[in-house]
Amino acid sequence: MRTNNRKGFSLIELLIVVVIIGILAAIAIPKFANTKEKAYIAQMKSDLKNLASAQESYFADKNTYASLADIQLAPYSWTVSGGAQVTPSVTGAAGGWSASLVDNRVTSVGATKNCGIYAGGVTPPNAAVTAEGVVACW
Repeated sequence: MRTNNRKGFSLIELLIVVVIIGILAAIAIPKFANTKEKAYIAQMKSDLKNLASAQESYFADKNTYASLADIQLAPYSWTVSGGAQVTPSVTGAAGGWSASLVDNRVTSVGATKNCGIYAGGVTPPNAAVTAEGVVACW
């Protein structure tokens, strides 16, 4: 007497599972790639808000706003979180200050890679920055 004792999966069943996993991966991977760039933008916004606080501290001490070189010195010690990948631009004067950051890690076509902020009677870093003291990205 012969018994048919089948253990395991057939080749067709395994192939179907692999195809389903491939479809799910093809859907999920682009969603996660965009998340990294959103984190870079959030980091730039945070850096610019920290710069605003440092500029106000500098103004309270010296009655003028700081340039990039001045704001990076102690005790203010403002730095950019992205390191060499982020290019800062800061101008300061008695009447106000303006700053922008460019993050070179953002590589998607048409993606936002610049953010800026300003305060006082100075020219905003870009037309997208419309409100004083509010970070805007373009």
